Amino acid sequence: MSLADDLAAQQRSISVAEFFERNKHLLGFDSPTRGIITTIKEAVDNALDACEEAGVLPDIYLSIRKQDRDIYRIIVEDNGPGIVPAQVPYVFGKLLYGSRFHQIRQSRGQQGIGISAAVLYAQLTSGLPTLIISRTGPDQPAHLFSVRIDIETNEPDVVREEKVEWDRTHGTRIQIEFRSTLAAKKRLIEYLKYSSIVNPHARIMLEMDDETVLFDRVSDEVIACPESIKPHPHGIEIGQLRRMLHAGSGTLEQFLTGTFSRVGKKTAEEMCRGAGLSCTAEAHTLSPEEQRRLVETMQAVKVPPPPVSRCLSPIGEDLITRGLEKEFSMDFIRARTRPGSVFSGHPFIIEAAIGYGGKLPPEGNAQILRFANRVPLMYQQGACAITTSVAGITWKNYGISQAGLPTGPLLILVHVASTSVPFTSESKDAIASIPEIEKEIVLALQDLGRDLKVFLSRRDRNRLQEDRARAVCAILPDLAAKVSEIVECELPDISTIEGRIMRKLVVRKRVNEGVVTLEARNYTDTAASLSLYTISRQPGEAASPPPDFTTEHEGEFTQVWQVSLGAGEVWQTCYGGSGRGMIEVRGVDPRTLVLVDQDDDMDT
Repeated sequence: MSLADDLAAQQRSISVAEFFERNKHLLGFDSPTRGIITTIKEAVDNALDACEEAGVLPDIYLSIRKQDRDIYRIIVEDNGPGIVPAQVPYVFGKLLYGSRFHQIRQSRGQQGIGISAAVLYAQLTSGLPTLIISRTGPDQPAHLFSVRIDIETNEPDVVREEKVEWDRTHGTRIQIEFRSTLAAKKRLIEYLKYSSIVNPHARIMLEMDDETVLFDRVSDEVIACPESIKPHPHGIEIGQLRRMLHAGSGTLEQFLTGTFSRVGKKTAEEMCRGAGLSCTAEAHTLSPEEQRRLVETMQAVKVPPPPVSRCLSPIGEDLITRGLEKEFSMDFIRARTRPGSVFSGHPFIIEAAIGYGGKLPPEGNAQILRFANRVPLMYQQGACAITTSVAGITWKNYGISQAGLPTGPLLILVHVASTSVPFTSESKDAIASIPEIEKEIVLALQDLGRDLKVFLSRRDRNRLQEDRARAVCAILPDLAAKVSEIVECELPDISTIEGRIMRKLVVRKRVNEGVVTLEARNYTDTAASLSLYTISRQPGEAASPPPDFTTEHEGEFTQVWQVSLGAGEVWQTCYGGSGRGMIEVRGVDPRTLVLVDQDDDMDT
């Protein structure tokens, strides 16, 4: 037997399940640490998609429990429409099986790989089947399935099927056990946190290590499910056209107008004329050469972009802002939703937001949140077109330091919504460099950068005004006293002078011969209500008027006065002590407040 015969005897075809079993890194299961995050991601994506299709507000429950050694049990439960029992084994036990691959509309999952890949990873690492419970309505029983994937045939292997009692009237519950680790616990919580930002209508509860984390919804508005549209002629290649042509397609004109988006009779005639074809020819009889000419002409003919508003579901500026406010404390937040655009016939919308200050880390690179079709992108940030676009902007023009990426207390969010997000791999971690997408990202961020520059400029001006006002308020009383002493006259009332200069709410602490005086003067035209806090090692006894309440913790006393002042009114209290400690005012706009602490002045 020859070598060629030996090689021929070894050759065989493999199923897609066997391919991904050996190349699980392509699907995001490249390490035990990442396995939990990828599984949760795929299950949550499916749950959110299902709830949107059913028109219900998502309530998603997640549980992570360690079973034995490194085996973890993951449970994800939703209140979606459920799955018809006959389809459950195929949805979870067959790769490349789904309902969205041939639909041209925005959705989180399209290829039918994600959740079945998690089932494959589970049986590969633990050898255990996956348990699924699904119920389609209150008048239908719940069905339990125990499913594996037959690697050689890529077909579901149903180990067990039975009807069970379940307290949900409709929904799906999946239980997967596999070998993994919770080393990426922080990254997992971040994923759910970011998911709640771009899915503000969802409530997600996580139970893990006897800890419960709730990401509550900020909107009770059900998201309208995007509608499926026809393919656009500018996104068609010759291989796709060849598959679409079949007996029964009708004439070429009928095929073009009935199959493609935005192609009417006049456009179809122009395409036929440009390709040198007859509009009345039977579409399925076109030769390969005629098909090639038709595709080239379809790309050249000017066709309106596809109807973006029907097939896409952007988050919206208001909900992005509310989602960020729920999870982050920042001084400045702005969001933008760009008009719809198209790349290669695929419609897309770019949404972006910028946050600044607050409790964001003051040092290091800006925090970049990347999303595609409302799904956080957690890995491969450096290989993503979003990161490239952010780095390509000259942030110094907007008052932000930059070392490649912008630095400082800055958060940047970018969301790409499209009928076909151009990911760099099946793991869907990064977006490919598409010029049209990068251009829209840059335009959105430049627009937000201008808003940020205005905010920073106004903040710097306000700080300068506050510093000047504080200096004026601190020095005027001493200046008046010295002048009065020199001219040997009675100390004048300087409040009217302060009022003309300030037009603000002035809170001052003075210390004189063991007596602390707290004073609030309202130089504005409106009434004000505030809470005045002092924190010190001294109790501030015999204050007049006394504080509304006092607390003591480890020898440190906190006193609080609730003060209401009409326009032009003055409030004052005095008590014995050194005045050492901190004073704080809450409940008023910081821009209208000037706080003068003479104790601080003496320390400096």
